[in-house]
Amino acid sequence: MAHRTIGILGGLSPESTASYYLRITRQYVARHGDDGYPEILIHSACLKQFHDWRNAGRWDLSAARLAEMAESLRLRGADFGLIASNTPHRVFDEVQAGTDLPLLHILEPVSEAIRQAGQRTVALLGTRVTMGEAFYKDGLAKRGIDCLIPKQEEQAAIHRIINEELVRGVLRDESRRVYQDIIARLADQGAEGVVLGCTEIPLLIEARHSPIPVYDTAVLHADAALERATHLS
Repeated sequence: MAHRTIGILGGLSPESTASYYLRITRQYVARHGDDGYPEILIHSACLKQFHDWRNAGRWDLSAARLAEMAESLRLRGADFGLIASNTPHRVFDEVQAGTDLPLLHILEPVSEAIRQAGQRTVALLGTRVTMGEAFYKDGLAKRGIDCLIPKQEEQAAIHRIINEELVRGVLRDESRRVYQDIIARLADQGAEGVVLGCTEIPLLIEARHSPIPVYDTAVLHADAALERATHLS
């Protein structure tokens, strides 16, 4: 059976890119019982370059490079693409405007999962940009979902753990406890679930680590890509 070819804009970080690939292929086998999963093209970026642009506030350069990557995937045969990271969705509209490759926005499956659970208020954990700037909160608000954000000092701790540990595959129990304490406090404030709005956080935090339901953005995004690839109508 023919499937659409998936293009992954990856490397942002390598850990999350690998999790997308494994999720798509393993989930296909689990659902269909064979190895006929869709073809997947991956363009792995230089993470340091994107960190440098982020720190310099040069989101225009990040958007331009992501658009170039998307076009390269399209020319290699991808039918649609996804950015395997939450923070670069800050420039999703600019990236989509710069490529003819249709892109699947991460908030579409995330917001749908929250709505299906009957929830309206969630906590948001992610990078400093994802938590501190408006694009993610506004994206959820447009979809009828309110989100609670950690305090500034908590945001700094979450961001440090992502940048210094998770993107390098380092998992520490003490860092998990930091996240758990923050989630518990936001749950006490009314959060019904927690959006793991950085695709590396699920490496550290699973459902069993949280007092409220977790929304694994990497899993939801990857599953949505699989659905789009295998349903051709």
